[in-house]
Amino acid sequence: MSRRSVSLLSVALMFSLIAGSSSSLLAVEKKQPVDWVDPILGTASSRWMLYPGPSMPFSMVKLSPDNQKHSWKAGYEYTIENIAGFSHIHSWTMAGLLTMPITGKLQTVPGPENDPDKGYRSRFSHDTEVASPGYYAVTLEDYGIRAELTSTTRAGFQRYTFPKADEAYILFDLKFPTEYGFEVLDACIKRVSDVEISGYSKQQAGRGAKWNEYTVYFVVKFSKPFDSFGGWTGETIHHAVNKVAGKGDIGAFVSYSTSRDEVIKIKSGISLVSIDQARLNLETEMSRFGWDFDAVRNYARSTWNDLLSKIEVEGGTETDKIKFYTNLYRSYCARTILSDVNGKYVDMYEKVQQLEDPDSPVYGCDAFWNTFWNLNQLWTLVTPDMANKWVKSLLEIYDRGGWLAKGPTGIEYSSIMVASHEIALIVSAYQKGIRNFDVEKAYKAMKHIQTEPGRPHEGGGHVGNRQLKSYKELGYVPVENGPVSNTLEYAYDDWCVAQMAKALGKKDDYEYFTKRAYNYRHVFDSAVGYMRQKHRDGSWVKDFSPYSGKGFVEGNSWQYTWFVPHDVKGLIELIGKEEFNRRLEEGFEKSRKSNFNATHDRFADYPINHGNQPNMQAAYLFNFSGTPWLTQKWARGITEHYYGTGPIDGYPGDEDQGQMGAWYVMSAMGLFEMDGGAAAEPTYEIGSPIFDKVTIYLDDRYYKGGKFVIEARNNSNKNRYIQSATLDGKPLNKPWFYHRELVDGGKLVLQMGPKPNKQWGSKPEAAPPSMTK
Repeated sequence: MSRRSVSLLSVALMFSLIAGSSSSLLAVEKKQPVDWVDPILGTASSRWMLYPGPSMPFSMVKLSPDNQKHSWKAGYEYTIENIAGFSHIHSWTMAGLLTMPITGKLQTVPGPENDPDKGYRSRFSHDTEVASPGYYAVTLEDYGIRAELTSTTRAGFQRYTFPKADEAYILFDLKFPTEYGFEVLDACIKRVSDVEISGYSKQQAGRGAKWNEYTVYFVVKFSKPFDSFGGWTGETIHHAVNKVAGKGDIGAFVSYSTSRDEVIKIKSGISLVSIDQARLNLETEMSRFGWDFDAVRNYARSTWNDLLSKIEVEGGTETDKIKFYTNLYRSYCARTILSDVNGKYVDMYEKVQQLEDPDSPVYGCDAFWNTFWNLNQLWTLVTPDMANKWVKSLLEIYDRGGWLAKGPTGIEYSSIMVASHEIALIVSAYQKGIRNFDVEKAYKAMKHIQTEPGRPHEGGGHVGNRQLKSYKELGYVPVENGPVSNTLEYAYDDWCVAQMAKALGKKDDYEYFTKRAYNYRHVFDSAVGYMRQKHRDGSWVKDFSPYSGKGFVEGNSWQYTWFVPHDVKGLIELIGKEEFNRRLEEGFEKSRKSNFNATHDRFADYPINHGNQPNMQAAYLFNFSGTPWLTQKWARGITEHYYGTGPIDGYPGDEDQGQMGAWYVMSAMGLFEMDGGAAAEPTYEIGSPIFDKVTIYLDDRYYKGGKFVIEARNNSNKNRYIQSATLDGKPLNKPWFYHRELVDGGKLVLQMGPKPNKQWGSKPEAAPPSMTK
């Protein structure tokens, strides 16, 4: 019997009945925020970290289907209708432990995505695919197997419903295609008993991330004793053994004979520390559920719903709510807890360390590059305790390695991207009263990274700012040493440190870093009106074009000229207010045609590029230049046209670990922080809320206001312009207000209309604060 001829009738009928019953029940129940989340949204042409499978907030385990060959943006691709397996880790440059249930002939290679019959991968139909927070299910057509997935923070749970089969296997592949790729340097999988296996895979990331060396340890338990255990190393298959060891292409399998609709469940715990720790993670997080798959699924759903319910929206369309809650979900998905349930983790020297407070874990990601325009402001507002834990994690890594980390993936110093924008998260947290960490240590760490030139680290990778030496000497980064755009990034971080120094009463440091924060002016050429590459001798690089990407990281001169988040007023003085507004609006009009995205990642070819980090503040610049109605127009335009709802058009650009998602959430509420909330007195700028009413339920451990309500009266897609505003019942005639006014609780009421009220918020004194007074 061929794989394609296996009958799917019983499987399809059973699950359609279940789905029908569930739908009937849900129809009479009020929808919860979790019900509007669509994990399939944007899964075409998406990154490794944007996956449809189950996870928990910032969880270590992100159990999800993979179906692509090794390539940029590998992982799950919606348009490929076959699946190679379900792997446990979908973090930046990290992967591990792929599982796959099969029937029939044993195969140990996945085969190519364009010819699934050459391997163990299976075809599937999106009609059988179900995804929601904490749950994923699909029918593997070639085998007649229904696969269901759920998870806790550090453990996975899978439920396979098999057809009648004399030969059935569950595969455990340690070497499989990913976005960055990896090499298996050493691995071992052992049979512990007929219901348990354990092992490890020592891995080195590829694609320019070879500094990331880590070991994935795992323990897997089975609900039914397996008949035999075996494995493979390369092309050699080992039957009826107790251990498989080697490097490169290596994996294991357990075998069964199954009856029709027989259910076999597996639970898997992982750790980056040891097999014992993987077992501890599994037992601690899963033991209370036993083999009750649905109990784990419901726990995951409840956890997500509790988080998503911190913001309640009313009004808007069904599509608006799908976009809102899916983007809120994505803001807490991709970044990763790297420490175990008892607080053990492996540091950058590959030494096991112990956290004082296991409930405040070590986190990993690629970087905080410009997260001050999205994640920082969302986390500090909605989940301040998580923001506090992120700061404590950064300081834990500083304690062990002597430097703040840009993005401690695998708890290594990656030095990915540029500048040290983790500074902005730390400062914003402090300024907002989120201070359950060692404040003096945090300040010392930030001052150190802004004054000590970067270098290779003895634990691997690179630390600090690579062009800081020339920046300090000249007040800018010359073309001979690196990207001119780093001048702008470093100057912003200088301002953040200055604001922290001001808050702590460190006058000399405040004055020193404030002076450096004006360094952006050193690369502004008044003759052309743009930021421009400059030589060490002070002369400008010839043959200037605002649409050249030379000297600008993933952008161009046009985009980076606006990159002065701490001093927009100063930038307006350099460009001139009229030209500032004319050029910016022209850029939006041009980029509207491509939905405000640089198509095919051609970063330098477009003016406005919402699809990448350097330009995400653009719509809110108008609030500073006396034209807040244009902020309202274009912020609403981006939420409407850049962000989609389907798998194909969910994110035209790179969602990148929650950054696009968090921007949408803040803008859909009508809020933004140009300077990342790092000012000694943080503020919010006002945009154009999508919903009639938004209620933010404040965390009373940090904020005592209870809740803050944003009400947009007479609001609609057409009525997107603010006519008037009140804050706590008093007239508000400026397009901003203080953070303290929000977290004290209260209400912002916006009267909306179809045409701009050009008198509201447009006076010079109504502009939000900037460094230049």
